[in-house]
Amino acid sequence: MDEERFITSTKTADDGALDMTLRPKTLSEYVGQDKIKSNLKVFIEASKKRKEALDHVLLYGPPGLGKTTLSHIIASELGVQLRITSGPSIERAGDLAAILTNLNENDVLFVDEIHRLNRAVEEVLYPAMEDYALDIVIGKGPSARSMRLNLPHFTLIGATTRAGMLTGPLRDRFGVICRLEMYSPEELAVIVGRSAEILKIKLSREASIEIAGRSRGTPRIANRLLKRVRDFAEVEQNGKVDTPLCKRALELLEVDELGLDFNDRKYLSAVIEKFGGGPVGLDTVASAINEESVTIEDVVEPYLLQLGFIARTPRGRVCLPAAYKHLGIAQNGVSNEQIALLE
Repeated sequence: MDEERFITSTKTADDGALDMTLRPKTLSEYVGQDKIKSNLKVFIEASKKRKEALDHVLLYGPPGLGKTTLSHIIASELGVQLRITSGPSIERAGDLAAILTNLNENDVLFVDEIHRLNRAVEEVLYPAMEDYALDIVIGKGPSARSMRLNLPHFTLIGATTRAGMLTGPLRDRFGVICRLEMYSPEELAVIVGRSAEILKIKLSREASIEIAGRSRGTPRIANRLLKRVRDFAEVEQNGKVDTPLCKRALELLEVDELGLDFNDRKYLSAVIEKFGGGPVGLDTVASAINEESVTIEDVVEPYLLQLGFIARTPRGRVCLPAAYKHLGIAQNGVSNEQIALLE
């Protein structure tokens, strides 16, 4: 379902070219994450003055917040090359060795989804991060011998949406750990305005605020909505995007004023109308809306939890008053059982 959702924060095939076009090149162009930016600026300047590789950096947070973009900016600010790979693509220790031995001094290696690294590969990565060396076993059986291969000093930037899945030894080897937070509507409006300028879209300030409010705190979604609204504007208004057109386009895309889409509303309606607002088990809800439990837990529920529309309790999922109000469904009151579960 994540691939089918227009409003998903996960990167889709259509996002690739757009991301490259809209991606900021420097820390000064990067909107939001002010605390992270200020700290990184100091760390980068210090490493440049010492002419040393920057400490290894871990970037974690929900998808679509700019982890890959930050890795590009860090490499650019350091004036070094960036090599990009992902955890699932490094299947064997030999794959990692080939990547590391081709790095130049002080280069940046970006590993997306680092929590999905193979454990055998991860063991090889430890000495590479700590001692800039690779321990390679040559031969098999009694004649096998170990050889240490020195590596150039490099900076590993790991990105993950699930920091809790990282092993302790790997997490401890990162000197700089940054948690990216969801963006405010004001920050997203600035991002939408900047993207509109780059794409040469005539966008009113009010329209940028309208798009930002429906972007679920995520720049990737904001840029995707802008792109789709642009299509409506080119067909109906010679490319000019104003607030009425923006609202109409987003309604046709089934994205409401809080950024909820059809799947979010289907989930909430099922819990409220079929199960009296809960508590109801995850598997039961999944069966009712014909969806996988893991998809609901990882894709649908996080944003609803953030809005305060649902609660996960020991007995199951419960819809809160804000969800009833948003859907316009009359609420007979939250039961004592539900209140007790939430306390």
